[in-house]
Amino acid sequence: MAVARTSASKNLPEREEVTFPSGKETIAAWLYPRPSNVAGEKSPAIVVAHGLGGTREMGLGDFGAAFQKAGYTVIVFDYRYFGGSTGMPRQLLHIGSQLADWAAAIKYTRSLPTVDPSKVAIFGTSFGGGHAMSMAVRDPKLACAISQCPFTSGLASTGTVGLLALPFIAVRAIFDQILGLFFRRIIRITLAGESGEVALMNKPDVVAGVRALSGQLPINYVGARIALWLPLYFPGWAARKAKIPIFVAICGNDSVAPPGPTLAYAKKIPKGEWKVYENMGHFSIYKGEDFKTAMVDYLAFLDKHVPVTTK
Repeated sequence: MAVARTSASKNLPEREEVTFPSGKETIAAWLYPRPSNVAGEKSPAIVVAHGLGGTREMGLGDFGAAFQKAGYTVIVFDYRYFGGSTGMPRQLLHIGSQLADWAAAIKYTRSLPTVDPSKVAIFGTSFGGGHAMSMAVRDPKLACAISQCPFTSGLASTGTVGLLALPFIAVRAIFDQILGLFFRRIIRITLAGESGEVALMNKPDVVAGVRALSGQLPINYVGARIALWLPLYFPGWAARKAKIPIFVAICGNDSVAPPGPTLAYAKKIPKGEWKVYENMGHFSIYKGEDFKTAMVDYLAFLDKHVPVTTK
């Protein structure tokens, strides 16, 4: 494990740049140490990761800082092939690999000397919200999970791109899948596109929403082969087998992860809790008043299932 001290910004608490292994790759993460007023040698922690093609820099620092301020140790990580993590080809989005990275991040967090391994929660957003549901089933020793504006139904989310774009996406995806059998390269597909554009997300609020997460449009493509696998991924359906509490934050105006299927899945989670934020969109929940509103509910949920004890 490598550790380097860094400052998130003058308005955020100090954090550490850390790395840990996941398979043959090295995962880059921010470690937000618990505040000094937390009691006991070991305390609760939260593992945080982003969505489709997302990295830590795209708004997750605010979540890390907010959870830390509430008393938690926080790990915010980049998936392999993305951001500060290793892996070639770059921008390869592979569901199984990302779930393996979640497992590695949870294992690393449990190993930290200040963390109680029985009190580790997870927070995933968008595509990562779907992964949080999957991990809630795979790892019943987790304390709880929060799934924000989650990808829950591959068919529902695929349907949002429109019939005109789908054939073009499919052709690129097939060629990329074939290319990947022989070379460590990708054929690109745009992540965030304008309305109707050939992209994995192409609703009117997408480009502005993604740009608002970090102040600029980040690397805006992934390997097209993921489009073959997205329609087959149903973490919302899998969540009905979860044995741990899951809070599902549903944005009522979500253009990317349709709220109807998500609500239906949330109601089937045995220890599920959910809230529909009627006037929020898929991207507005990351910033401003929408972020503050949702964070109040997240902290209340965490306090119920994995509370922090202060001195």
